[in-house]
Amino acid sequence: MRVNDVNQLSISGGKDSTATMLLAIERDTENLSAIFADTGHEHPLTYEYIDYLQDRLGINIQRVKADFSDRIAKKREYVKTKWVEEGVSDTIISAALDMLHPTGVPFLDLCIWKGRFPSRKAKFCTEWLKIIPIQEQVVIPQLKQSDADIYSWQGIRWDESLNRASAVELEGIEPDATRVFAYRPILSWTADDVFAMHRRHGVKWNPLYEQGMGRVGCMPCVNCRKDELRQISIRFPEEIERLIRWESIVSQASKRGLSTFFPAVTDPTASKSDLITCETHGIDRIVSWSKTSRGGRQFDLLATDAPACSSLYGLCG
Repeated sequence: MRVNDVNQLSISGGKDSTATMLLAIERDTENLSAIFADTGHEHPLTYEYIDYLQDRLGINIQRVKADFSDRIAKKREYVKTKWVEEGVSDTIISAALDMLHPTGVPFLDLCIWKGRFPSRKAKFCTEWLKIIPIQEQVVIPQLKQSDADIYSWQGIRWDESLNRASAVELEGIEPDATRVFAYRPILSWTADDVFAMHRRHGVKWNPLYEQGMGRVGCMPCVNCRKDELRQISIRFPEEIERLIRWESIVSQASKRGLSTFFPAVTDPTASKSDLITCETHGIDRIVSWSKTSRGGRQFDLLATDAPACSSLYGLCG
């Protein structure tokens, strides 16, 4: 890295990106800045944590948000013309046109535009809500303003997932692989290493980690585990109520007139003969299943209340 190179760190409010920021500060990294891509689907505690990090570390965290207004407007025109030609019913077309208006909430607007929620197999949320807005609003303007290279510090670890197990420490990335590089300095770290970095610098971790969350950021993530969803429903029922409303909105914006936060085809309680709607197979149904014991047939009476501290990483006590 040259002296005038730009070091940008994508901060999510999660443990790994925070540890990466602390590592960069520890190394006295020059020209360091941080970016938070606001999806509109984070928990309020995460927004508070981003503010805490900015105040505690004395580093400005630039907020960016994706805007889907133009894409939603184009879809409205598409619905008015192509859906009619395809023989889509007037009822579905009318419902879609009623919903095809930007709300200002990036995650919801993305789903309205796509007519569906992201999923494990179609995880388009990261690209559209984080990568693209950061490129368009931060990286590309900087490339035009100077000849400096840009290093995007990313808090990715090999043991997080199979997809990340093949990540490399340094590689060129879009929009210009000759001048923009992904730098991943904590690939070999464990979760214990990450929390140890917080402790070494006297920086609190996101409080959601002590409330049963394995990951923070989207609330919930499409990769949410059964026990994590149960904790969310018990501790933060308002988040589930929000997604019930969003399921109704996105369903009406869909050509099929149906879209559920978790795909109905992965619903362990559903059968092939079910008549599936967002009301019958929506997130509240999966929440009910999350409160069952192993096998999903009986309700786990011990899972009806959440302890004051419930950490997957041994952070309590």
